[in-house]
Amino acid sequence: QLQLVESGGGLVQPGGSLRLSCAVSGVSERNPDYLAIGWFRQAPGKKREAVATIASNGRNTQYADSVKGRFTISRDNGRNTVYLQMNSLNPEDTGVYYCAAAGVYLSFYSGTLDPDTPNEWNDWGQGTQVTVSS
Repeated sequence: QLQLVESGGGLVQPGGSLRLSCAVSGVSERNPDYLAIGWFRQAPGKKREAVATIASNGRNTQYADSVKGRFTISRDNGRNTVYLQMNSLNPEDTGVYYCAAAGVYLSFYSGTLDPDTPNEWNDWGQGTQVTVSS
């Protein structure tokens, strides 16, 4: 069974940086063969939204418009870990950050930016809190 565990959240001042990690286990012997990984977030009273996604090949990525140029998603398949480097943080980035996995048949497919896409983002971590405040 696939398990995802997020870490790296915390309290940071506006303009600061954080790096989140998503450790994925239970990857072997899966069908489909590839896992796209996405980072999503949910602020209090708001709907869960996508932040960034990355394909199994580590090269194909997508970003929400609100984080483009500030956040970078990457993955280390040898360590089964996906990272989210977050720079120039602002209070609007506050929320619980989740990583999710989508089993896919194409190594270059990075998934959708809709966390509610049917039969896509099926496995989720428990989340890590990010608070941006002075």
